[in-house]
Amino acid sequence: MHVKDIPQIKDLSTPEKILLVEDLWDNISAEESAIPVPQSHMTELDRRLFREKSNPGKLLSLDELQKRIESRK
Repeated sequence: MHVKDIPQIKDLSTPEKILLVEDLWDNISAEESAIPVPQSHMTELDRRLFREKSNPGKLLSLDELQKRIESRK
């Protein structure tokens, strides 16, 4: 389905379109089982969780992350 299939969408303002998308997403996400998670994503999440548990002190705080980002500008 495309926007052209529902002509009324073109008549909506940008804020109305955003609200429509948010409502659609809420509707989709309410059915978690309808959104399959690829095995590659699960594998990556497991890898990251293991890495964090193995080296818990190596994560950056939000302040440290912001400082690093600012220093690269």
